[in-house]
Amino acid sequence: MAEWETVIGLECHVELDTETKMFCSCRNAFGAEPNTHTCPVCLGHPGSLPVPNREAIRRIIKVGLALGSDIAPRSLFHRKNYFYPDMPKNYQISQYDLPICVGGHLDVELADGSSKCVGITRVHMEEDTGKTTHESASGRIHDAESALVDYNRAGVPLVECVSEPDIRSPEEAAAYLRELRATLESLDVSDVRMEEGSLRCDGNVSVRPSGSTGYGTKVEIKNMNSIRSLERALTYERERQIETLEAGGEVAQETRHWNEDQGATASLRSKEEAFDYRYFPEPDIPALEPDPEWIEEIRATLPELPRVRRARYVDELGLKPETAGVLVADRTGVDLFEGAIALGAPAAKAANWITQDLAALVNDSSGEGKVGPEHLAELIGLLDDGTISGAGAKQALEESFRTGASIGAIVDHRGLRQVSDVDALGAIVEKVVADNPEVVEKFRGGNEAVMGFLVGQVMKRSAGAANPQIAKELLRARLEG
Repeated sequence: MAEWETVIGLECHVELDTETKMFCSCRNAFGAEPNTHTCPVCLGHPGSLPVPNREAIRRIIKVGLALGSDIAPRSLFHRKNYFYPDMPKNYQISQYDLPICVGGHLDVELADGSSKCVGITRVHMEEDTGKTTHESASGRIHDAESALVDYNRAGVPLVECVSEPDIRSPEEAAAYLRELRATLESLDVSDVRMEEGSLRCDGNVSVRPSGSTGYGTKVEIKNMNSIRSLERALTYERERQIETLEAGGEVAQETRHWNEDQGATASLRSKEEAFDYRYFPEPDIPALEPDPEWIEEIRATLPELPRVRRARYVDELGLKPETAGVLVADRTGVDLFEGAIALGAPAAKAANWITQDLAALVNDSSGEGKVGPEHLAELIGLLDDGTISGAGAKQALEESFRTGASIGAIVDHRGLRQVSDVDALGAIVEKVVADNPEVVEKFRGGNEAVMGFLVGQVMKRSAGAANPQIAKELLRARLEG
């Protein structure tokens, strides 16, 4: 049986979170009442004229520079003609053969610790479509009796980043999308929330016999709204194509829809070619010719990119690679971490609180909470000096996450300060020793493991308020004396 190689290229669409839309002054805001952010321009009324959004152009140039693309001295907008209910003009203003950003690459860290360079074909600017909601139990068109169209999204600035077919597995594709997402978020050009559609990904996948240099028939997969969906869809489609070919069949060039519930792809339509869209230059928008000085000004604003930041966290701050990877994947976490260590928090401890306890609170609440760098630094400081216990620190963090109150105020209000008074703890230690003579004898006989039990008894008698380190020291002094 033949061995097969998977060939994958990704087309990632990124909604820019500019104040206004791409070619008009309507607000660009997610979640507004349907059809409230529209005007004659984004609704395609006769006689309306589009005007490019300078901030959106600045942001796509910033993306291109971060990916090592060449910024074209001259680029054009084109009309891409197709007919969807959520496309009010019956064409989309996009770019064809003269995009703003050409070439580039993205270095991706893989699960085994190796890295892979994925080429970037182009990064171009276009406008988003509206959103159609099919009124059916499944929310899909095949069993819907009617559909509702919201044009608020029509005209939102949309950047499309097209990779070369350099990806060789669904796992590599997931790693690429994670790295691209982190890069875009670090650039502060988009909130890259896949659940809200501000980052969407289509996958082009084919298989070929191992060692072959040609390409197999390409299938495009749509409706992958999470990194997990991307990996599952590509895995399914790879196996479907291999099974088809090994059975003597042919893979059809088509667009397929990923069904998350069924865990399978289904044929959506035959794959369009460029000529199907009847591209022609947008007559109402002149060529884009960005000033080289402006490009250099934008280059000067590039932040530390995720790959460089991860290496710094490991090499200079001593974080474990896996911890650095989790931390850098989220800009909010990075900002919190950088702020906390600037206030004196030890890097490793700050990173652990952010990637573990705080991440769990964010996941449980589906929100970012109200914890800032000052809360985290104060929490770690009170824990390190013995003012609060680990359990008390978790309680204080949970309340601060909800309310934004200072850690110190929460500790005082809820009585979370540890008992470190030697006299008070000494009395409890005496009772624990007197009540557990057999355990005491085991310790004196050389069984160090029972110390944990005795400390636990002190904690129990103090209702968790005892400083465990001092309790342990007092127990040892008492038993060894």
